[in-house]
Amino acid sequence: MTHYNKLIRDKIPDLIKSKGETCKTRIATDEEYWDKLKEKLVEEVNELIKDNNIEELADVLEVIDSIKKYKDWHDARIEKIRLEKKINKGGFDDRIILISS
Repeated sequence: MTHYNKLIRDKIPDLIKSKGETCKTRIATDEEYWDKLKEKLVEEVNELIKDNNIEELADVLEVIDSIKKYKDWHDARIEKIRLEKKINKGGFDDRIILISS
């Protein structure tokens, strides 16, 4: 049996069992859940960088949605902060690369 100790999607245990396989799971504590969400975000971003496809971007967004829900960060608040930063510092549309400062 392979050991993982990582956060997985909710239906993965059922999918494993539907194949006639077994798995062992547990529910994360609040503190552990926050840590595992951050680990999962890094994992999914790394997969996006490696595979460069829309499915990996969808996985990143799923983790972000879970983070927003866990932290009770609402879209309107996030969007307000994003727009303020864009107004004050700009976005990334101009593709500017900083060489030195």
